[in-house]
Amino acid sequence: MKRPILLVALLLLAGCTSAPDDKTDDKRDGARDSGGRWQPEPGVAWQWQLSGRLDTSVDVPVYDIDGFDHSKATVAALHDKDRKVICYLSTGAWEDWRPDAGKFPKSVVGKGNGWEGERWLDIRRTDVLEPLMAARLDMCREKGFDAVEPDNMDGYDNTTGFPIEAADQLRYNRLIARLAHERGMSVGLKNDLDQIPELVKDFDFAVNEQCAQYDECTTLEPFVKAGKAVFHVEYELPTDRFCAEARRLKLSSLLKKYELGAWRRAC
Repeated sequence: MKRPILLVALLLLAGCTSAPDDKTDDKRDGARDSGGRWQPEPGVAWQWQLSGRLDTSVDVPVYDIDGFDHSKATVAALHDKDRKVICYLSTGAWEDWRPDAGKFPKSVVGKGNGWEGERWLDIRRTDVLEPLMAARLDMCREKGFDAVEPDNMDGYDNTTGFPIEAADQLRYNRLIARLAHERGMSVGLKNDLDQIPELVKDFDFAVNEQCAQYDECTTLEPFVKAGKAVFHVEYELPTDRFCAEARRLKLSSLLKKYELGAWRRAC
């Protein structure tokens, strides 16, 4: 009676150790599986391009591009080159040029955030914002993106025109993370350094700007210790001022220009 059981066990073992599977691809992409979602690991190389004609020739496993500006075909073409693709969206600020800008009531649009055409959103109004953000994330999913970079996720720490508290930000950021996960996509925490201890479990990676310039990169260590990538960019420091620490901390670091075109210099 034991021989059939042993045979089944051997067959199962053979099935687990034979042909290449998703884990092989994950390793090549600098990633590991996380409940069916792509999970980028610390140190994986990337390209971040939000303006200009997309340069798909950069030989890195991860691309972060604008979700509205690029088509399903563009994402598929990057996948054909074995790239993972992150969908950039602003979830904390209104942008007057987006095709859905008219769907945001004036009551949730606040002060400017320092970028032309952008204004902070009243993230306390999840009754209004949740369906709008869900629709945007649906777009990312339908185009085939693997993950989402939700921007302007730290309004509570800025002058928005609304009395937003830290607790409001935590609730909203977790809402965005849940909406992305429900659609099978990974999601990154953009900046919001002070809330990393509370949010590291909710997000699959981090995206940071200028932590070296402001001597804040060590605050991102909880992501690295959790085996999650930190995609990091500097604009004003030369690479010899931040790359050594970036390598020590296992950050995925780039020098970029503020317009976030194709130009890049990696550590």
